[in-house]
Amino acid sequence: MNKKKLHVKTGDTVKVIAGDERGKTGRITAVNIEKQKVTIEGLNLVTKHSKPSAKNPQGGITKIEAPIHASNVALVDPKSGETTKVGRRTNSEGKSERYSKKSGEVI
Repeated sequence: MNKKKLHVKTGDTVKVIAGDERGKTGRITAVNIEKQKVTIEGLNLVTKHSKPSAKNPQGGITKIEAPIHASNVALVDPKSGETTKVGRRTNSEGKSERYSKKSGEVI
């Protein structure tokens, strides 16, 4: 099966446009292409209860970042600092590149 590319990738700065974290920005730490979800640094924190184990003898409650669906985030243009849609085009060497639809510049 051909995997669909997402409009964002690891390391991009994004703004959440829907859900509980709407309006907040952060950097993407992980991308799951199959489920079309992204994990954003410091956002969408959920509490996880862990049983005591050899690795964590205390156990207890920890906060971890939960993934957000990729459709609920918009890429922040690194140059202008505002959200933009992402387009794809081939450059002169025939390689695919992402560009900002607002400014037309390569991301």
